[in-house]
Amino acid sequence: MAQLWGGRFTKETDQLVYRFNASISFDQKFYKQDIQGSMAHVKMLAKQGILTEDEKEQILKGLEGILADVESGKLEITDKYEDIHSFVEANLIDRIGDAGKKLHTGRSRNDQVALDMRLYTRDEVKETDELVKGLLKVLLRIMEENIETIMPGFTHLQKAQPITLAHHMGAYFEMFKRDRSRLHDIAERMNYCPLGAGALAGTTYPLDRDYTAELLGFYGPMQNSMDAVSDRDYLIEYLSAMSTIMMHLSRFSEEVIIWNSNEYQFVEIDDGYSTGSSIMPQKKNPDIAELVRGKTGRVYGALMSLLTTMKGIPLAYNKDMQEDKELVFDAIDTTKGCLALFTGMMDTISFRKDRMHESAKKGFTNATDAADYLVNHGVPFRDAHGIVGRLVLRCIAEGKSLDDLTLDEYREESPVFENDIYDAISMETCVNRRLTIGAPGKEAMEKVIAGYKEYLNA
Repeated sequence: MAQLWGGRFTKETDQLVYRFNASISFDQKFYKQDIQGSMAHVKMLAKQGILTEDEKEQILKGLEGILADVESGKLEITDKYEDIHSFVEANLIDRIGDAGKKLHTGRSRNDQVALDMRLYTRDEVKETDELVKGLLKVLLRIMEENIETIMPGFTHLQKAQPITLAHHMGAYFEMFKRDRSRLHDIAERMNYCPLGAGALAGTTYPLDRDYTAELLGFYGPMQNSMDAVSDRDYLIEYLSAMSTIMMHLSRFSEEVIIWNSNEYQFVEIDDGYSTGSSIMPQKKNPDIAELVRGKTGRVYGALMSLLTTMKGIPLAYNKDMQEDKELVFDAIDTTKGCLALFTGMMDTISFRKDRMHESAKKGFTNATDAADYLVNHGVPFRDAHGIVGRLVLRCIAEGKSLDDLTLDEYREESPVFENDIYDAISMETCVNRRLTIGAPGKEAMEKVIAGYKEYLNA
């Protein structure tokens, strides 16, 4: 159990303390990033004359061998090592001898782990963005296929006004589009390199931090060495963005669950994304939607946990910060898994267009349009509202929709009604007269969809 810091100590660390302190069980996840950062560091050291060209080549060859052996399974990362940095350095020294001992020149585990986590997170932000983009592509296809699929729009979970399925999907398109914007902002803001900050106060070696940052694809070095080793803002932002993504997925899942219920029957979930009951043979359960809804709290918990961990930490690095990794890793895996499964579910779901149309018709979603009809014929809106309200009461009592009333029945409430009331309150008219951008009318939706296509192809 060799430790990089053992020189100061005369007594070996207690086994329980060692295991409690160790991070190899989870930070092995970024072995690639650790080796990638070490390679850049070594190239910079050679450029600055701190290492010879021969030493650089030996170390790079040794690091490449370790990476290849880990990926092939020939070399196993075990709890013999305290952390991933110890694993890489110890194996490097075993392979190339004294030259490997120079790898850590001008570097601390504090700026090293800060780099590894930043590199890993940068890759994961990009992958999360790609998954959100994949979901947007599925939503756009559904929108294109359902510009004229009429369904009820809801407020307070009560039928309100007729919309289209394309319009409903478009609301979620906007949500996930904002999620991508947040991920982009995080990627931009976090893309600065902490390597070279040392433990907290830099180093006396003549490092070229700009060169290291350039090799690793960063915009430049972080400008304060204390901040560089203690910043976890980018992780909190990423957890916040993932929490928002999960909130959107959860809202969407809730609707799919409702639409899948016997009372609605708006959708048929593909068998691959459903399960049955062990006792009730008629059941087809929306398990994926329910699990996504349930796992949302898990991601929220990671955000709150890291916020709580960071709130009392003074500058600069403190061991508490090690608690960021397991939380973030789990939140990333959860969010990415939910995005992938939810996208698959939506890509294979079937929509019961007949049920949606009938539900809009039976729910008096055209009542506002009936009132607008009266207003357009000179009736004050408040009076029109009362007239249509009484007509709705009559329909409820008689088990009818507004479309089912005769003209005489309409005229019992107001002589203003004419035969054109039926066209004015047809579902198609109600939807397609709403032509302002953002509304469900066909022309408006076609413009929005064209914009979404450009956005996804950009």
